[in-house]
Amino acid sequence: MDGLNTSSRRKGGFRACTFIFTLGALENMGFIANMASLVLYFYYIMHFDIATSANTLTNFMGSVFMLSLVGAFIADTFLNRFYTCLLFGIMEVMGLALLTTQAYFKDLQPEFCLRSTCVEGGQAVMLYGSLCLYALGSGGVKGAIPALGGDQFDHHQQKKGALARYYNWNLLISTTGSIVGVTAVVWVSMNKGWYKGFFVSTVATLIGFTVLALGKPFYRIQPPGNSTFVRIAQVIAVTFRNRDLSLPKNPDKLFEIHDASRDPSEERLSHSNQFRLLDKAAILREGTEPQPWKVCTVTQVEEVKIIIRMIPIIASTILMNTSMAQLQTFSVQQGVTMDAHLGTKTIPTPSIPVIPLVFMSVLIPIYEFVAVPFARKITGHPSGITQLQRVGVGLVLSILSMAVAGFIELYRKHEVHKNPPNKISVFWLSFQYGIFGIADMFTVVGLLEFFYNEAPSGMRSVSTSFTWLTLALGYFTSTVFVDIINSVTKRITPSKQGWLHGNDLNSNNLNLFYWFLAILNVINFVFYLFSASWYKYKSDDRESETIAKAEKGPNGEITLVK
Repeated sequence: MDGLNTSSRRKGGFRACTFIFTLGALENMGFIANMASLVLYFYYIMHFDIATSANTLTNFMGSVFMLSLVGAFIADTFLNRFYTCLLFGIMEVMGLALLTTQAYFKDLQPEFCLRSTCVEGGQAVMLYGSLCLYALGSGGVKGAIPALGGDQFDHHQQKKGALARYYNWNLLISTTGSIVGVTAVVWVSMNKGWYKGFFVSTVATLIGFTVLALGKPFYRIQPPGNSTFVRIAQVIAVTFRNRDLSLPKNPDKLFEIHDASRDPSEERLSHSNQFRLLDKAAILREGTEPQPWKVCTVTQVEEVKIIIRMIPIIASTILMNTSMAQLQTFSVQQGVTMDAHLGTKTIPTPSIPVIPLVFMSVLIPIYEFVAVPFARKITGHPSGITQLQRVGVGLVLSILSMAVAGFIELYRKHEVHKNPPNKISVFWLSFQYGIFGIADMFTVVGLLEFFYNEAPSGMRSVSTSFTWLTLALGYFTSTVFVDIINSVTKRITPSKQGWLHGNDLNSNNLNLFYWFLAILNVINFVFYLFSASWYKYKSDDRESETIAKAEKGPNGEITLVK
């Protein structure tokens, strides 16, 4: 038995995470390269117009992150997180292989036409089929991999800030892979052939999942539990069934499984006073056996309360990701109209996002080794500042990024109309990219740590996938905004043309669209401040039992009460 415990203790930690880091670098290398350049692939090879190219990419990205919920649900309920990653990894590689095939064979590509999209028939089936498979695979992996990494640290290590360090290092290493993607892989795509760029992404992703599989002996693997959505449905159903009952004055009278009968892997949550109506689900009627769909535990009710408390946080980060979508679509198309020379070399426009990535690769170690220890001395928080404070910093920077983007576009258009032969340098875009890159560094790590920490152990894949859900909703919102803005402004502008119409950015009003998003983000930030201040962090019984046993003596000393 001691040998078994020793073997268990040797698993997990940062050694196990090296395999996850490797996958993150290699998979992200291809994914970010495609995210940066696919809008041009749709425009030049698939012959979509500007708006359709942008919307196709944002719909694809939205689908990727929305489908992370599918992967998370399977990881928490049916397979464990490790096998879920491998299953969806196979789909991701297959989707990339199909994209590579279509980019290689000219017969699978459409001829130029004057419609918004020229793809139809078998070509459309091939394109959208490969994108769907790629989105499902990549989304499923993103739903399971953050929680798999978090599982490598026990409760004690997490309280010492190991989880925050893991997400910071994971972001740094993934950023390194992204830098290679938006430089080397994008250069290959645009200079040597799109199919070669897709092929490099396919091979790198395949190697990444092979490395992940090799790390199996080193992982702490959390077994799947009961379905998250079934547990939520049970609380709602029993609450409705018990709607006529009165809540006990003492919450200790509510139903809970005692530690002796509890599954050791299940986390016990303390009762909270928010959403007291749901506590009716934990009332055991007289003469009723404690069975599912008849009564729920306090822990199960608290799980649902946690999800409800998270909803405003999820909602208030959507608009930031709507802004991010513009940097991967319209900002790339801006770059096509600008001077992309660096000395005698021409920089591929989709490589411009390397600027914020370089900023992040420098700032993450500074933040980890300088800013966090300094903040920790002031706040006493293991991560320096709380997760929600990190997210708030990111939201403020995203407002600044959109405001700056509007001024840069205004300057670009001014120079085009004033000196038509001259183009301003594409590196003017680095301001909006750089600011947003720092915003992303704060927000993504803050959300991942927040959703993992706050979720019960059996719901962590679903919870961390909320980070990707906000991305998905942000991308879909971008598509809706583009269509609505075009529709509305077409009616009210003197030219009777939408702000984002046609194929000519020089006759559009993209700067107004950027400022529109900046204003919406200001309003959204006010909503976030209310949501974050209202949020009540969970406490599990491992903490509450210690607090309950601690009592101040007459001289201020702390004693433990048995």
